[in-house]
Amino acid sequence: MLKVGDTAPPIDAVGSNGKRFVLHEHAESLCVVLYFFPKAFTPGCTKETKEFGKHYAELMLAGATLVGVSTDDLDTQCRFASSLAAPFPMLGDHDLAICRAYDVLWPLVGVAHRVTYVLAPTPRWTVEAVFRHELDIGAHRNDVLRFVDGKFRSRR
Repeated sequence: MLKVGDTAPPIDAVGSNGKRFVLHEHAESLCVVLYFFPKAFTPGCTKETKEFGKHYAELMLAGATLVGVSTDDLDTQCRFASSLAAPFPMLGDHDLAICRAYDVLWPLVGVAHRVTYVLAPTPRWTVEAVFRHELDIGAHRNDVLRFVDGKFRSRR
């Protein structure tokens, strides 16, 4: 798993919104909240995505760009995002390239841990925070919101 202070690996993938998400093209954002989850349409991942969706406006007001990633293929991510009316892009990582780069894969099972990275664009794409809560999804969302709001909202 990446640690605070590490350089974030590049990302270039098509999102559920049909647009390419290229990490380095989001330098206008104060941060990118990149959340990894195990599998679309499962109860925990559905709950997590709904919770991030409910608080999407708050994250945007704090200057964050929100993106979800799982090892599902893009078609599955598109259906999952559509079923939840997710207002942010979700990336399918069926070839595991993003999950491997961010070191979030469970050994042997090949799905992502429930991990969220908060990435800041300057001076380079740097990991500002790491949150991992496999089961306590409410704490996961709360930790992310508290950190982003406290660190970045005042910079807007």
